[in-house]
Amino acid sequence: MGTWPENVGILALELIFPSQYVDQTELEAYDGASAGKYTIGLGQQKMGFCNDREDINSLCLTVVKKLMEKHNIKPEEIGRLEVGTETIIDKSKSVKTVLMQLFEPHGVTDIEGIDTTNACYGGTAALFNAISWVESSAYNRRYALVVAGDIAVYAKGSARPTGGAGAIAILVGPNAPLVFDRGVRGTYVKHAYDFYKPDLTSEYPTVDGKLSIQCYLSALDNCYQLYCKNVAKKTNTNIDLSYFDAVLFHSPYCKLVQKSLARLALNDFIMLSKDKRAVKYPNFESFNDIKLEDTYFDRDVEKAFLAYSKDIFAKKTDPSLLMASQVGNMYTPSLYGGLVSLIVSKTAEELAGNKIGLFSYGSGLASSLFSISVTKDSAQKSALDKLVSNLSHIKPLLEQRHKVSPEKFEATLEVRKENCHKVPLEPSGSIETFFPGTYYLTKIDDLHRRFYNRIPVALNGHS
Repeated sequence: MGTWPENVGILALELIFPSQYVDQTELEAYDGASAGKYTIGLGQQKMGFCNDREDINSLCLTVVKKLMEKHNIKPEEIGRLEVGTETIIDKSKSVKTVLMQLFEPHGVTDIEGIDTTNACYGGTAALFNAISWVESSAYNRRYALVVAGDIAVYAKGSARPTGGAGAIAILVGPNAPLVFDRGVRGTYVKHAYDFYKPDLTSEYPTVDGKLSIQCYLSALDNCYQLYCKNVAKKTNTNIDLSYFDAVLFHSPYCKLVQKSLARLALNDFIMLSKDKRAVKYPNFESFNDIKLEDTYFDRDVEKAFLAYSKDIFAKKTDPSLLMASQVGNMYTPSLYGGLVSLIVSKTAEELAGNKIGLFSYGSGLASSLFSISVTKDSAQKSALDKLVSNLSHIKPLLEQRHKVSPEKFEATLEVRKENCHKVPLEPSGSIETFFPGTYYLTKIDDLHRRFYNRIPVALNGHS
């Protein structure tokens, strides 16, 4: 164990999202939904979406190129490249191989890793693989690069406002400012048909909404209790929510995240002995005999623990929901969009020494709860400062996006639906509002081969 590289974790982050969005209040009115259904009921404000010029390959090309340019990473400095995605456009060829176009011209082809798929969990699995590689005998003193990206679209109906899109690139290596805690994460994997994509001719999933929520909360219960057990075993200390300075969740929609934080408070309550509950949770005696598996849709329990955890949520979780509320559910990047949101909400000094809990969930199902320790070592201060400052463009970029009417949003999704797997294809979507440095699809030939171009970085034509 003494030969492991020290402080393995995240050295840098780059996040991208679509340059256009639809306003959820306007979408409510257009859909004939009751006022507040999407904004208050789901907690969503804006939803980013892609036209037919962007696919999973273009998103990942964009985010990798931007990270490498911003951080002056040379192609030969990458030893492992992993992609986590559920946006499948080829049943055999990986997105990672497409990304090799950024490395081959430099004579770099010895990069390990391929794609990992399981709904929204694929990015986390890719990240765990990268961490394990750096800590293994295969490590060759180069960086690992993890890419998580997806385009989340739903058929017209109640699930459509929970869509979104984006990609994140995560640079992994030793001596990192965001260090992954070893030997404590809790994982829960089982078979469930809560959300899945069996129709390979469509981008749309098959969803059992109620089962999906139950699976998510059940996975959270199991992962959190196992995490607490593992920390207690390692440190000989029992922990609860107070152990974390921030708690981040995969975010299908923001309201579920608020309920999830309350769920952890419920777990803390259940894990305490009854005499200790009376002290920490006064007036909660009526819940003393409840069982977790009976409470997924118990409104009284939910209401009580939402109220109890309101201030904890405001302090430890709400700052992580910027991307989720403004862009929507990005699927595999969702949790890490939460990490970026947390980082841009604070200064490096405020983050230093923080313990961050993260819950990752992918339907079908696979889930993990793990933690990151933000360095407080003065020797790593410059690395933390750099990581934080290099994300300072995120908030301004959100404001530079182009708002699209619900009518145009729906028409755009119809074009995507019609063009799904269609060949040959010359996309019709506009690139005028695309951010500088964005890769976009130029054509698909009759052999299903895809070709891309890039908006010049110097161009500043977006609004």
